[in-house]
Amino acid sequence: MTEIRTPRLLLRRWHDDDLAPMADINADPQVMRWIDDGSVRDLDRTAEDIERWEEEWDEEGFGLFAVELLASGELAGFTGLSVPEFLPEVLPAVAISWRLGSQFWGQGYASEAAQATLEFALQDRGLDRVISINRVGDDASENIIRKLGMVSEGTTAHPVYGYPLHVHSIDLTEFEA
Repeated sequence: MTEIRTPRLLLRRWHDDDLAPMADINADPQVMRWIDDGSVRDLDRTAEDIERWEEEWDEEGFGLFAVELLASGELAGFTGLSVPEFLPEVLPAVAISWRLGSQFWGQGYASEAAQATLEFALQDRGLDRVISINRVGDDASENIIRKLGMVSEGTTAHPVYGYPLHVHSIDLTEFEA
């Protein structure tokens, strides 16, 4: 089982008891504001998401980690890697992403988890390049992307919803662990 420990977090594969807390995160309009059309997701949709994330681990050797707080054992959300098939113009690529419950915002958890995931991608999984895609206006994600040392590759449009997306990248030669 793939696990990463940071000073405050455990990044791990998904457990059955993660479904309810992840569904709570996905049901928060504030959390979902920048994702797809901004709609919240229910328990069934969250279960489908987790099942798909676990399948990606099995197929690709990477995926989205459940992010657990070491101090309390609470599920804070996810961070991890996926193939951004919804955006064919950036393929082939592996994207880093994150989603944390709003009660965990502003404490550096997303940056800590994303940094550990980027190291995992470039050092453990042998990827030579990782991208990040975020909706224009999502300043919190932009801040994390900057902290990761990623550089802008430009802007494109979401193929379904039409809003602008920033694409950033970092390659192994630019990465400093």
